[in-house]
Amino acid sequence: MFGINNICTAYRLYVWHATNFLVCSMILQAPAIAQETSTTLFNFDVALESAQNLPRIRSLLVSRNGEVTLEHYFNGANARRITNVKSVSKSIISTLIGIAIEQGHIPSIKQPIGDYFSTQLSTNEDALKERITIENLLTMQSGLETTSNRNYGAWITSSNWVGSALQQPLHLPSGRLMEYSTGNTHLLSAILTAATGQSTLEFARKVLAEPLGFYLAPWPQDPQGIYFGGNDMELTPRQMLAFGKLYLNKGQANGIQIIPRAWVDNSLVRRAQSRRDRTRYYGYGWWSRDMAGHKTSYAWGFGGQFILLVPELNLVVVTTSSSNPGPERRVHTRRIYDLVEHEIIAAVSAQLGYPPVSTQRTRIDYSAPGQY
Repeated sequence: MFGINNICTAYRLYVWHATNFLVCSMILQAPAIAQETSTTLFNFDVALESAQNLPRIRSLLVSRNGEVTLEHYFNGANARRITNVKSVSKSIISTLIGIAIEQGHIPSIKQPIGDYFSTQLSTNEDALKERITIENLLTMQSGLETTSNRNYGAWITSSNWVGSALQQPLHLPSGRLMEYSTGNTHLLSAILTAATGQSTLEFARKVLAEPLGFYLAPWPQDPQGIYFGGNDMELTPRQMLAFGKLYLNKGQANGIQIIPRAWVDNSLVRRAQSRRDRTRYYGYGWWSRDMAGHKTSYAWGFGGQFILLVPELNLVVVTTSSSNPGPERRVHTRRIYDLVEHEIIAAVSAQLGYPPVSTQRTRIDYSAPGQY
């Protein structure tokens, strides 16, 4: 989808699961190309064999040095099909915040949220909540009770998502510990709307999608019309790959500095540690951990949606999977992690001459945080 000339316009209807009605969206369709590009340098046969045995997987793409070295679709998927990327959306919301700061819409990441939610935070009991900063929201350290996981259903069925997120009890001091919550990133979407005078969709199209050369489809809104912050965006695998390559290229694409270079660098810094898995960290909307002896950063969505960066290898890996709930989802997510670490990253690393690391596969439950 990205950087390909002679594209034509196609129309398709899709259903928003959260809004339960049909919306007509226009996506750009690239000319047909082979679904796998040259793998003469890197042998991904083992990875492909493993992926073929995953009934929930839909796509697997690998890019190195800006060139696609593997592109394969599974279980009826194809390059033109958009995917609900779930919480991968959080990394995109973070990007929009960085651009909004660069353009002067938002003073800084240290801006307290009380400047944007004075009406909702109007009592004496809200004084500490007013001091929560944009940075606290980005790093999942707001201190507010989570709206994700056990609380997600009640939150998205509420009549006011912003108000409900702000009404959560402040059970931790802000800036101290990580508590994953989609309410945090939805507040960021509301802040973007107020600060830019545009909807999050309009701003995202103008500053991110259009410079990258693709059409960003609408995604669900809350009852007040705020576009869902941090969930349910829809992208094609190639769009996801282009977004990952944009970060690997320090925010540049098509000769344009789309994201400030400093924002890219700062976003991938390990700023908070997961309390579920002490080997996993969080930056500004990006997860991070070591894989196959290399530092990685990744956007992660429920069910097996990943944009994974390995800067040392100049590598981007994208996977998409069924986002439908199901008991097999947890096993699938673990298998995706294993496939990416041991059959892609380790394979590329070995073929480039890096010393081997332990091949023991640790079994960690990766599927609980990052769900919604």
